[in-house]
Amino acid sequence: MKVVLETKDIVKRFGKVQANQQVSIKLYEREILGLLGENGAGKSTLMNVLYGLYHPNAGQIYLHGKEVFFHSPKDAIRQGLGMVHQHFMLVETLTVTENIILGSEPATAGVIKYQEARAQIANLSQSYGLLVDPDARIENLSVGEQQRVEILKALYRQAQILILDEPTAVLTPQEVEGFFKIIHQLRSQGISVIIITHKLEEVKRITDRAYIMRSGKVVGEEKTDKVTKEHLANLMVGREIVLMVHRQAKKRTATSASPIFCIEELQVRDDRNLPAIRGISIDIYPGEIVGIAGVDGNGQRELAETIIGLRSPQQGRLRYNDRDISTLSIRNRIQQKMGRVPADRQGTGLVLPMLVQENIAIGMHNRPPYSNFLRLNHENFQKKAVELVGAFDIRPPNPTLRTAHLSGGNQQKVILARELSREPQFLLVSQPTRGLDVGAIEYIHERILQMSERQIGILLISLELEEILALSDRILVLRKGEIIKEFSSQEATSQKIGAYMTGGQDD
Repeated sequence: MKVVLETKDIVKRFGKVQANQQVSIKLYEREILGLLGENGAGKSTLMNVLYGLYHPNAGQIYLHGKEVFFHSPKDAIRQGLGMVHQHFMLVETLTVTENIILGSEPATAGVIKYQEARAQIANLSQSYGLLVDPDARIENLSVGEQQRVEILKALYRQAQILILDEPTAVLTPQEVEGFFKIIHQLRSQGISVIIITHKLEEVKRITDRAYIMRSGKVVGEEKTDKVTKEHLANLMVGREIVLMVHRQAKKRTATSASPIFCIEELQVRDDRNLPAIRGISIDIYPGEIVGIAGVDGNGQRELAETIIGLRSPQQGRLRYNDRDISTLSIRNRIQQKMGRVPADRQGTGLVLPMLVQENIAIGMHNRPPYSNFLRLNHENFQKKAVELVGAFDIRPPNPTLRTAHLSGGNQQKVILARELSREPQFLLVSQPTRGLDVGAIEYIHERILQMSERQIGILLISLELEEILALSDRILVLRKGEIIKEFSSQEATSQKIGAYMTGGQDD
């Protein structure tokens, strides 16, 4: 097969940190190539080098056998490379056509030839099976449709090589199936594809080969139809790893006749004062994990913020231990043994410039043993942090390190250490493994199951259906602010849940 893209001994350093160490890979014509690795393994750095966002300190890039150097993404685009980032680069108030031609507008005498561009985009859309209305505004499109726009944007610029960063991270199961068809259609038309992903099942299904990176180096190259997911995961992490929790190891039934936490006819408005939660009711029992499944933007954020006290309900109430807490302050909810693992660990879960030991104490820092009401007891801060850093395997094991210097997985462990050390009776867990690698995911899942075994009632909100299915006793589908379906763990499947998430039914 013909090699269309090759790197030889790429080195990229950031100060003393060597993000890529002599990385050599090949991409063949009409190939779908996977790039796997833990957070910090060097995958994104390598792709940013290929796309001209970073300049390598050493090594070469070859395109169709000829050495190239990209000073910027413009150079890469001119040479036929396109990249679709995990977070889409679209202007919501513009149309599909306006977004696609932005920066590359066809014009004569300063007048944009809009209709000509629209016709070309409609033709591209039809040719590649990327069906989307050229006149639709981005804000009115689903996530899957927005992804198609990003791919069309690259194809409009005549990309022959596509780099896709976590392309299925926010898609429903049905949208994932559609995405797979699109990728195979692209290949049939001569496009070569590199996919960065942490979803091993998808790597097995869609890619031809995969390179596995660890600590900035390529540690393996595998034909994905001839290797197991377990082997890929072990290469990524460098040790034996459990990919899926053992469902039989956790209690599947509530052990109490009385719920620990109740949501009663709750109505909540969003930041634009529009209905976000429309009269939902949920009971959560001690030892039970209730999963909330749904496409992002269907009320999950507003529900989580209301439970923790960041947002006030318009109607309805919250009951905890048979007490109405609807108007209770955040501090009082924490002191009543309510805990939370927020969706945005860096934005709302941690204060990144503060030390690990300070983040562990935060929220209880004004109470013994951290304070005597007159001054903070930093010695007790450190004593408690040393204990929890060891118990939760936080790396590096230094409680006086600034939290910003930790990886995403270790930042999540700091939050878990803080929340679990307070022995909560109810815990809100939102997007617990977003952006984490397989090693960190394994650890977080084990901890969540341990919490349920200690009779903590848990509300789990996640966009990862595999996670919801693995951990939940009951699964509630949230769509447009309403609970439209409830599944037991035994009857739930990703296809059934996905059908309700998108407004259909499981039949």
